[in-house]
Amino acid sequence: MPMTLTRIIVNRSHRQARVDLVNRPGMHKTLMRLLAHPAGPTPRKNGGLLFRLEPGLDPGLDPVLLVQTADTPDLKGLPGGYGTTDTRDLTPMLTALTPGLPVRYRITAAPTAYRPTGAPPDPVTGRRPRGKITSLQGQDAQAWWQRQAANAGLHLTGPTEALRRPFPSPDRPAPFYKLTQFDGTATITAPDLLATALREGVGKGKAYGAGLLTLAPA
Repeated sequence: MPMTLTRIIVNRSHRQARVDLVNRPGMHKTLMRLLAHPAGPTPRKNGGLLFRLEPGLDPGLDPVLLVQTADTPDLKGLPGGYGTTDTRDLTPMLTALTPGLPVRYRITAAPTAYRPTGAPPDPVTGRRPRGKITSLQGQDAQAWWQRQAANAGLHLTGPTEALRRPFPSPDRPAPFYKLTQFDGTATITAPDLLATALREGVGKGKAYGAGLLTLAPA
C-alpha cells in the first residue's frame, strides 16, 4: 500500500489557515479535502490521514504542517493560498525498515488510560465497566509511550524528551485530548509492526493532530 507525506508551510495571512491553527477539529476538516477517494463510514482511516503541526522554532516564521495520506493527496482540495506544499513518497522508507536499524523518532500523541469508576459489575456478564478514559501526564505519559513504542516494533535506546503540546479546540472541551510530543532514538525490532504503526498511527486523537509517527536516520 502506498503512503505519502506532505509538508505544508502554512500561510498565516490566509484567513482559513489562521482559523485552523486555533481550532484543531477545523484543521482536520480542511485536511480531509486532500483525500482523493474518501469512502466508507471511516473515511479518515480509510484514506490514511494523519497530521501533525510541528513546533515553531521561530515565532516569526510560518508554521509547518505534516500530513500523511495513503494515496497521493489531492492538493487542489486545499483552499487557494493556504500554504506551500511538498509531497514525497514514503514507500522507500517503508521498504528500508530492518531489524537493528537505529532511528530518530518524533510523535505527538494523546496518552490515555481507562481508570476504574467504582461501578458495579454487569449483572449478566459479571464484567466490570471499562472505566473512564483519562489523559496521562508526566511519568505516566512516558510509561505509556514506552509501551506503545514496544508494541510498534521500536526499542527505545536513549532518553525520551516529552513536551506538552496545546490542543486548540474552541468548539468542544475535548477532555482527554491533551497532547504530548515525544522525541528520542530507538532501534527497530519488528519492521512489520513498525510499518503498521506508521500507516495507522499510534493512540487516540488521530483526527485531531495526534498519532503521526515519523522517523529519520539516527
